[in-house]
Amino acid sequence: MKFRNRSLAFFAMLLLGTVSFLSGCATTGMDRSVKTSNSIRDVDNEIRKMSVQIDVTAASLDALVKGSKDDLKKSFSKYTKEVDKLEHEGKRVIKRLDEMKAHSKEYFAEWEKQGDKFTNAEIRELSDQRRSKLAEIYARVPAAGVGIKGSYNAYLTDLKEIRKYLSNDLTPAGIEGVTPVANKSTQNLNSLKSSFQPVLVALDEIKIELYSPKK
Repeated sequence: MKFRNRSLAFFAMLLLGTVSFLSGCATTGMDRSVKTSNSIRDVDNEIRKMSVQIDVTAASLDALVKGSKDDLKKSFSKYTKEVDKLEHEGKRVIKRLDEMKAHSKEYFAEWEKQGDKFTNAEIRELSDQRRSKLAEIYARVPAAGVGIKGSYNAYLTDLKEIRKYLSNDLTPAGIEGVTPVANKSTQNLNSLKSSFQPVLVALDEIKIELYSPKK
């Protein structure tokens, strides 16, 4: 979708706009909205970086098991480095998802507290409706992210065990023996990439809610 390619640099401004009607809102509430917008941007960026690294790592494994056997050490070294990078990226994605969950929970709790202080019934209702709608949309991101954790751990386990096996038998025969396992790991690879889609869809829903003009 076209929204995925848009920069999230304006998220802080947009999120602050959603609570502009909370006149007199405490600075801490504004700070929380900035943290929430930053966590959304971070989740989006880290998932895209991880997606790229998945492809690079898969290519290094493919080159190791199907490429030239003249320099297995070099191919194995490349594969080892890419697995380490993927592990690093995966940990960052999971961390960002956890941060988004925490920040958004804090943000909407503060919003609810501020909204209850309105004496104008119409504004109080508007505040409650807007907060409930956005909170429900935001909650879909960490909820969808649960699938990423399981798929990531399954695929990373495959890659690390292949690496461990070949570290003891980096020979053409060793490569031949582990190739069926490497081929089967593609299933976990596809599951991991598929697990990104619900999160990206949820992020798109947030962008649509904030960017699209109301009719």
